[in-house]
Amino acid sequence: MITSRRDRVLTYAVLLVFTVLALVPVLQVLSAALSSPGAAGPGLRLPDGLHLENFADAWTRGQFGQYLRSSVLVSVAVVVTAAVLSTLAAYAFGTMRFPGATVLFYLFVLGLTIPEEAVVIPLYYDFRGVGLLDTYWALVLPQVAQSVAFGTFWMRTYFAGSSQALIEAARCDGATSWGVLWRVLVPSGRPAITTMLVITFMWTWNEFLLALVMVTSDSRRTVPLGLAFFQGQHSSDTALLAAGAVLVATPVVLVYLFFQRRFVEGMLSGAIKE
Repeated sequence: MITSRRDRVLTYAVLLVFTVLALVPVLQVLSAALSSPGAAGPGLRLPDGLHLENFADAWTRGQFGQYLRSSVLVSVAVVVTAAVLSTLAAYAFGTMRFPGATVLFYLFVLGLTIPEEAVVIPLYYDFRGVGLLDTYWALVLPQVAQSVAFGTFWMRTYFAGSSQALIEAARCDGATSWGVLWRVLVPSGRPAITTMLVITFMWTWNEFLLALVMVTSDSRRTVPLGLAFFQGQHSSDTALLAAGAVLVATPVVLVYLFFQRRFVEGMLSGAIKE
């Protein structure tokens, strides 16, 4: 707890240092993306102009429009499916009592501890056996499973801390379990749900290993994989690479800025409940 001016100054100084450390790499990339190909280089420097043609060139030569469509399709499918399944599972674990609830919940939590690298090879052979390699299903299904584990853990905290008086009042008014969930708890839990959605979207959008292993067709590559191939083809053109990186990162930044207030509110409410 901050009790003095000295403590406040020290806190703001530490926050300022970490802010600078976080912003300097971003500014370096933006500066390189706006510079002419010959002027872009390492280190933070002002661009020699606003060369917006770098973005158009990267978009065309890197086929980022095609990769963005694949990433949007995969991300929307994963986020929507995982959000619905996580909400239903967390509602059961957080508000209901049934045999084996504790064991089942810890099985979900166990999914958070298994590294992706440990299962990607078995998944490859499983999907090859059922003919799902090089399809969007091979990207969506594993990420839904990973996201449901996190979403269930996250939302259970919210449901378990919800007002029991509010739930009982809704039941007295004739609301069923479905009615309590969708008409009472979900509307009041928008910050927690938004936080889950944003985190899931960021994880899905930035996923690289699954796309590298499961997808071979150029038309199904997602943007992180497309950027890696683009980097291999234009490793000497720093301005073009920086422009491609900005194109890939922009959707994540926009989603975070759009949901920023709800995201922060959900993080703070989760911390308080813990």
